[in-house]
Formats: sequence, C-alpha cells, structure tokens
Amino acid sequence: MTGPVLSCTIWYMKAEGTVEIDAPAPVVWEVYSDVERWAEWTASIERIVALDSPGLEVDKRFEISQPRLPRLVWQVTAVEPGASWTWRQRSPGGTTDAVHEVTALGPNRTLVRQQIEQRGPIGVLVALAMRRRARRYLELEARGLKLRSEQLHANRAGPRATSSGAEAPASGPLRADAAPA
Repeated sequence: MTGPVLSCTIWYMKAEGTVEIDAPAPVVWEVYSDVERWAEWTASIERIVALDSPGLEVDKRFEISQPRLPRLVWQVTAVEPGASWTWRQRSPGGTTDAVHEVTALGPNRTLVRQQIEQRGPIGVLVALAMRRRARRYLELEARGLKLRSEQLHANRAGPRATSSGAEAPASGPLRADAAPA
C-alpha cells in the first residue's frame, strides 16, 4: 500500500493513494463500486445513501456522512464499468472531484488508485486545513478495501489448507476499523 501523496498550489490541492490487492479486478470492482456498503469496511464512512437510485451511473447523487465532516452530496460525473468512476461535490467557492480506478495487474492481483482534487478559492483553503484527515481517510479506505476484497476472494475460492494440513478460516474482520484522525 502506498501512502497518500499530497500536492498543492494556490489553485488546487490533490491527494492520491494506491493499494495493491490480492484479488481479481472484478471482485475488487464489486466491493468498491457498491458505495452504499462502504461503511461496512471502512471507518472513514459512517453512511452513504443513494438519493436517486442505487448503482453508479452518471448524474446519480449520493449523500455521504463521514466522521468529523458535514454531510455532503456527491454526484457521479463519469463511469467506466469495471474500471473507474468519478464523483463531484460542489460547495460555494469550491469543487471536489474524487476519482476511483481499478486496474488488473494479473488474474488475482489488482491496483486501486484513489485521487481527491479540490479546486476553487475556498476549496483549496478547506483542503489545506483538512489535508491530514484526507490522507488518513484515503489510508482507511485503501486498507478496508484490500481486506474486504481479499476476504471475499478467499471465501469464493473455498477452504484453504494451512501448512499443518488443517483448514484455515477464509474470513475474519471485514472492516479496517480505526478511529479517524
């Protein structure tokens, strides 16, 4: 897992993180694109509610509640099924875009890239004040997505044997839980 990278100018602030996941890209996409269930696997989300109807499609809106942040409405602006989606949140003086990408590295290995870009005079000021929390939330989401996707893949692959020949459990905690900073 690569920790979030932060770049900032007076015009925009960008935070980006990547994580490699030991699961096929379709499994990772299934977990990642089911946004209304994110609260089950990351402590960075309290709740996501589809305001129009479930599923990621351009122009659909989602209300997102996160710890220590106001509830915000995000609108999907682009979707490439199985590969990526972007959603946008607009506030007076600022716009935030969040890009989510899933790339197969092999049959059972996937790279996920997350990027948040905040623009506008108020957006950049808010981003500067929130940069530590943004990095922390990206880390929680990457860790939770990795854990959930790998466990789902292991559960579907069937029982695994340990070196002693005993069956190893295919599941464990399904949420990367840590108190958000």
